[in-house]
Amino acid sequence: MKYNIQGGNLPVVICELENGEQIITERGSMSWMSPNMAMETSGGGGLGKAFGRMFAGEAIFQNIYTAQGGPGMIALASSFPGSIRPIEITPGNDLVVQKSGFLASTAGIGLSVFFQKKLGAGFFGGEGFIMQRLSGHGLAFLEIDGAAIEYDLAPGQQLVVDTGYLAAMSATCSIDIQSVPGLKNKFLGGEGFFNTRITGPGHVILQTMPVSGVVKALQPFLNNSGNS
Repeated sequence: MKYNIQGGNLPVVICELENGEQIITERGSMSWMSPNMAMETSGGGGLGKAFGRMFAGEAIFQNIYTAQGGPGMIALASSFPGSIRPIEITPGNDLVVQKSGFLASTAGIGLSVFFQKKLGAGFFGGEGFIMQRLSGHGLAFLEIDGAAIEYDLAPGQQLVVDTGYLAAMSATCSIDIQSVPGLKNKFLGGEGFFNTRITGPGHVILQTMPVSGVVKALQPFLNNSGNS
């Protein structure tokens, strides 16, 4: 499969498939395609995995597109301004992705539920108790809110991240929460009560404009418009 990412900060990935090649997408991701792309809706590995995706914030079912009778083309657009990141997944190098971060993948990628080992990370860490785990062998496309900033953490090296800025990380990384110190900092600092603490080893992908941050920034304007 060949692909080309276009559109700048309103990105779309245009995939060119050979006859018989498949691509798995989230429901509603298809923007345009050639007429020989056949769609099949699937639970992606059974009812258990389907409901696992529901708890991770994704649709229960996914769509599988297959090029039939010759080469085919399909375009998948991001649902929010930012970037689309192609990631090679190989056996033993699983990737953990925020909910709604998965856009599409080749057929060799498996999606499953990733549970945080510590309850605190789920309740206060900003990324939820359940995330998605990508495994197998193939190419995956991730939706990044804003630009992608990447770090490689050594064993034991830590990174403190504000809520919502974590887009993806290696499955070898761990997540915990870190309380903002001091009552004045908590209530007057504007950074919330908790931050996410990521510990290596592994690769970390951060996003510069999470949807949650945009909603928070627009809230005062939305409230004022309702009073006018």
